[in-house]
Amino acid sequence: MADKEGYNAGSIFLAFLLGGIVGAGAALLLAPQSGEEARRRLKDMAEDAREKSTEYAEEIKERVTKGIEKGKETITETIEKGKETLTEKKSVLSSAIEAGKEAFEKEKEKHSEA
Repeated sequence: MADKEGYNAGSIFLAFLLGGIVGAGAALLLAPQSGEEARRRLKDMAEDAREKSTEYAEEIKERVTKGIEKGKETITETIEKGKETLTEKKSVLSSAIEAGKEAFEKEKEKHSEA
């Protein structure tokens, strides 16, 4: 159902991660503590969020790169198979044309002798 609505696992995970960060930030702001400690904790949370976002972006980049490489390999293999098939069919067609020419010449000779 999620795919039909345009959501994939990556976007759901990112929404979950951001929701957790926002919730933790709100909890820190509402918890009784000194202003300095709250700022420090918010800074730490922001740093953690940045690191996790960077890791997630790198993971996505790796997946996309692997997908592109696999796609290139598949295309190359398909092109090579197409070339092989074309060469085979060309050879079969040339043989059929030669056989037709020979049969025509034999029939032509039969009718010219008669």
